Amino acid sequence: MRNLLLLPLLAIAMPAAAQDLPAGMTPGPVFPFGPVAKVESDMPIPDGTEFNVAFDLTEAAPDGQANRGLVSLARFYNMHVRSGVPEGSIRLAVVVHGGAGVDVLTSDAYAKRKNGTESANAAIVSALVEKGVRVILCGQSAAAMGIAREELLPGVEMALSAMTAHALLQQQGYTLNPF
Repeated sequence: MRNLLLLPLLAIAMPAAAQDLPAGMTPGPVFPFGPVAKVESDMPIPDGTEFNVAFDLTEAAPDGQANRGLVSLARFYNMHVRSGVPEGSIRLAVVVHGGAGVDVLTSDAYAKRKNGTESANAAIVSALVEKGVRVILCGQSAAAMGIAREELLPGVEMALSAMTAHALLQQQGYTLNPF
């Protein structure tokens, strides 16, 4: 039932650019955002491959727009599931710090900081978290920006720092995606 309620929100949250996708780019199969293309790769993904990948997100989206970095997580997930990797073999995390901290705030907290602008990221973060993606906010950035824990979207974790989060994720077998 929760998924059915999220679909209309995700459709609203999709960036305008996603409506004019290049030929061959389509969203899904997991998320209705994060468009990908089918590619005949010369680097096949071996059976049994597991992806434990951490992303780093510092740039805030323009007011009211979806954060490209959050959409990239959906793209990574979509393209690998589409290519035959089981969902259970994909573990993703995103470490959010700097200006991007506003993009993981509740709709009310976001609107207060953005002159009433509606957040396009709340539904995206919710969908990612529902699929097990870890969304981790740097506590140092939160302190510097005056972000209180109760302003975070459900499922967003708080770390001591982005550096600490990346170090711990690396110890847990995550690699850092350089994009």
